[in-house]
Amino acid sequence: MRSGVSAVLPALLVLADGTTYTGWSFGAMGTTIGEVVFNTGMTGYQEVLTDPSYSGQIVVFTYPELGNTGVNPDDEESHAPHVRGAIARNVCYRPSNWRSTASLPKYLEHHNIPGIYGIDTRALTRKLRSAGAMNGVISTEILDPVELLNLVKSAPSMAGLNLVDNVTTDRVYEWSQPSEAMWEFKPESPVGDTQTLTVVALDFGVKRNILKRLASYGCRVIVVPADTSAAEILKYDPDGIFLSNGPGDPAAVTTGIATTKELLSADKPIFGICMGHQILGLSLGAETFKLKFGHRGLNQPAGLTQTVEITSQNHGFAIEAESLSAEIEVTHLNLNDRTIAGLQHKTLPCFSVQYHPEASPGPHDADYLFAKFVKRMRQNSQSGDRE
Repeated sequence: MRSGVSAVLPALLVLADGTTYTGWSFGAMGTTIGEVVFNTGMTGYQEVLTDPSYSGQIVVFTYPELGNTGVNPDDEESHAPHVRGAIARNVCYRPSNWRSTASLPKYLEHHNIPGIYGIDTRALTRKLRSAGAMNGVISTEILDPVELLNLVKSAPSMAGLNLVDNVTTDRVYEWSQPSEAMWEFKPESPVGDTQTLTVVALDFGVKRNILKRLASYGCRVIVVPADTSAAEILKYDPDGIFLSNGPGDPAAVTTGIATTKELLSADKPIFGICMGHQILGLSLGAETFKLKFGHRGLNQPAGLTQTVEITSQNHGFAIEAESLSAEIEVTHLNLNDRTIAGLQHKTLPCFSVQYHPEASPGPHDADYLFAKFVKRMRQNSQSGDRE
């Protein structure tokens, strides 16, 4: 029995192919089903748990120690965790960090999210790499593998699943909080850049640190629900439009795709991240496909020529290269598997990346993309003033 734990109960993980792992429970008791995926980050587990893009998924953490630094309110990417479950090798019940306000097991218990630890996460990760991400179930109350397998088989596949409605905001709000001063890293703004730019962010499951970066670059950010029409968005007279990250199959987010198509004709700069990248590609006539096991971690190399960015990524779908029209230019590739990681239109003021340039947690290699968005908005605004 571990210190600080009143009772350690057995738990079972069963994958859709029948593979079974026996371990111990942490977090909430109960049964949970989701797509089992792995994240290779060595830090940032709280950001992963609260990233809305993980909605509907059970996350395997490949780093063997989970919970050492506890949790705190400042590191949350949204109002609550969105994962269905967590899988770890070892779990810390007594964190040691000056910012910690609670332990990870207590945090997951509070939010009713089951976890399992004590299993061979290396073997599980190798399984998902070879067989692909698949549905699975964690349970502390049903310990019959056959019964759990039947539950998993009844769960829907992530392909074709629209999960945006589960995570988007239900109201319009403004975001004004920049990155905390102690974490700020962007260069000083050039003299004369005093104009406040209005950005409307279409929320497919946006992370708070993205909104903070936009605010740090001097933007007034208006966040709107995913089903907001193009006409409503344009009523704010935005200098630019941001398409956020989000969960599920991007091709199933038909309203967002249709809205973005309309917005393209408004000649406003558009910047998309992760699902926003996929939505932009789909609105430009491209197609998407499901990756075998996705890209999830803080160490994904992206680039095209000469420069390599070490990026933070979290996605299970990608844009099909052969579906791109001649008007679209590929700006970045994932250098592990050569899938598209960035694009821009040759004549329209829109661009996107398949990774997270706010990079929290992670390196700051890609933060320049926010500056690029701001520069395009200023140029577009000045061009409109001259006309």
